[in-house]
Amino acid sequence: MSSLATAPKVTFARTLHAEWIKLRSLRSTWLTLACLLIVGLGVTGLSMSSAGDDYASATTAERRDWDPTALSLTTYIIAQLIIGVLGSLVVTSEYATGLIRTSLSATPRRHRLLAAKMVLATGIALVAGQTLMFCSFFLGQLILGAQDVPNAALGDPGVFSAVAGGGLYLSAIALLAVGIGALLRATAGAIGTLVGILLLVPALGGLFPSWLHGLVDIWPTMGAAAVLRTVPDPEFPHPWLNLGGMCLAVAAVLAAAFAVQRRRDV
Repeated sequence: MSSLATAPKVTFARTLHAEWIKLRSLRSTWLTLACLLIVGLGVTGLSMSSAGDDYASATTAERRDWDPTALSLTTYIIAQLIIGVLGSLVVTSEYATGLIRTSLSATPRRHRLLAAKMVLATGIALVAGQTLMFCSFFLGQLILGAQDVPNAALGDPGVFSAVAGGGLYLSAIALLAVGIGALLRATAGAIGTLVGILLLVPALGGLFPSWLHGLVDIWPTMGAAAVLRTVPDPEFPHPWLNLGGMCLAVAAVLAAAFAVQRRRDV
């Protein structure tokens, strides 16, 4: 019997397991995850350190809109960049080292390889993102309580969904980074593009013409990030619909990545 006949079938589970072995063997993976938790919690501590003074000087309207949950979750602004870097590296690291040829030889079905990377990136981002969001929430509320200003409990209305929504939001960002990485195949280009999407466009959002306001509703860090609030934002009254719209946009990027992946030689 030929060796081809006795070779084990390359199933999706095998491909996923192989991708996990490759990713966990990289030092950069663990450094990035450690950076996510350390920097994320550090940002939470620093941003909440002056909350007592801010509340003391707040107006009546500002106190009415006081959202201790959203305050403790502002670390998502930094966390999304770190998660994005990890998502990009899941794809681009192999192109940088040339190991992508080996991976494609072992898994000739390119869509299966990319799908495995997507599942892996989403799973890691979901676990790491939810861990950070819950830790940031509890740390933030502890700091608020120590400063004797209004704080929230996980069982308060809208709090759990806001914290959990933060983890889902970060998972969507990881998927977006995978799609961009697959399209550009270069770490620097993928990260630069992601920074532009997450930071540059929101900064210039006020310059958008009126016919582009619908795009703002689903843009990361703007409409979609409103799920991290418990006090409704008049500009984004339906945050979960906005997050769903962002996920559809991410799906479009991934569809483009699959299409391009099938047509390329490498």
